[in-house]
Amino acid sequence: MSGTIVRRANAEPRWLRVTLTVLGLGFLFFFLALPLVAVFAEAFAGGWGAYREALSHPEALSAIGLTIFIAVVVLPFNIAVGVAAAWAIAKFDFRGKSLLITLIDLPFAVSPVVVGLVFLLIFGAQGVFGPWLAAHDIKIVFALPGMIIVTLFITFPFVARELIPLMQAQGKDEEEAAVSLGASGWQMFFRVTLPNIKWGLLYGVILANARAMGEFGAVSVVSGHIRGETNTLPLYVEIIYNEYNAVGAFAAASVLALLALVTLVAKTLVEWKMRQETEMLETALPPEKTE
Repeated sequence: MSGTIVRRANAEPRWLRVTLTVLGLGFLFFFLALPLVAVFAEAFAGGWGAYREALSHPEALSAIGLTIFIAVVVLPFNIAVGVAAAWAIAKFDFRGKSLLITLIDLPFAVSPVVVGLVFLLIFGAQGVFGPWLAAHDIKIVFALPGMIIVTLFITFPFVARELIPLMQAQGKDEEEAAVSLGASGWQMFFRVTLPNIKWGLLYGVILANARAMGEFGAVSVVSGHIRGETNTLPLYVEIIYNEYNAVGAFAAASVLALLALVTLVAKTLVEWKMRQETEMLETALPPEKTE
């Protein structure tokens, strides 16, 4: 009787469920699906030939190659620092732990444009290290190194933030057992820790890669917008759109949209695999005894 009363109390009216569903689907359509369709529609407005010509332009190819290159350079650093920081935070207690967590979250709290300005003040001509860099003919800002540095700053929290709760939930019993059986630090990591975190690590890498390829604000400040040299794909889209080259702009934007769709599919697959392994682990665990 009480179960029936609870179910009736929690049951929403049919009109409310329908209204909420329509509102949710409408939001997804107008703010996600419709803009995506519009990007591809505008990109192919001039036909396949115009689309192919827009993407085969030397500046477009340079922007695509530079975007991929920065992501490839940034990701190994994100993996190394993210895993190390997550391992330290989740497995050990030490003074300054809360400060380290705050520093990891810092890029989420600071505007990317502000990040670009900060590095401009540090490495720019009038910055802290500017005169020394100029004297030794070393270019950081308005060059590739500055773009890599700001992208690193923007993207490094993603791997660590995915791994910290996962490692905390797993505990450190397996690592301690491996060490007690004579495993070295690297053996423990590659045979115990890494297999347990591989899907969470891949999830963080996917998110970091998506952010690295789509970053605009910080990169825009330190790039200098040098055509064919320091324009990533998002910067290239803005420049040619401002020049009223709509087909070229939307063609380049469609590449970013495709990357976003691939990222979404990969993210969904990793989430599904993580849920599957979690369910298998819960099934394999013995049931808790109740008194």
